[in-house]
Amino acid sequence: MTEHTELDLPEDKTLLLVDDDEPFRNRLSRAMESRGFDVISAVGTVAEAIVIARKTPPAFAVVDLRLDDGDGLDVVRTLHESRDDCRVIMLTGYGNIATAVAAVKSGAVDYLAKPADADDVVKALLAQPDAKPAPPENPMSADRVRWEHIQRVFELCNHNVSETARRLNMHRRTLQRILAKRAPR
Repeated sequence: MTEHTELDLPEDKTLLLVDDDEPFRNRLSRAMESRGFDVISAVGTVAEAIVIARKTPPAFAVVDLRLDDGDGLDVVRTLHESRDDCRVIMLTGYGNIATAVAAVKSGAVDYLAKPADADDVVKALLAQPDAKPAPPENPMSADRVRWEHIQRVFELCNHNVSETARRLNMHRRTLQRILAKRAPR
């Protein structure tokens, strides 16, 4: 394991980490501590994270979108009610444009797909608000962009397959086959 030097962190280095995937949470927690953050790990429930957010609001937070007992967006909103300068990164294994937009509207400063690298998390947490992100090393393929668009329309249609198919001018069974597959890379 490589040793990391401490970053140029603000005085308050508290970081709330909320994820229900215990091995991932533990790995990310150790990685963030080695980079100088004071990590508070939540077990992975919305209820526990909200209690921590209200009692001791952190300067930074990394929150999973889907948690055992609900939606990580509720945690993001609570964090911003308790501390409006909290910089929150939303993580998810179910990435699509609609959920990314919802995360940003709730107050997240960035949205990363799991498994996120600790260096990417740190970059997102410490990025200047006006900073333009560097172009991606591995941009989405055309198939992935198509899949993301279909997912967004499906989300906006409240997961109604018939309505989504009609709006996309696509046969319903074709849409069902696409939705049943994993996201392309």
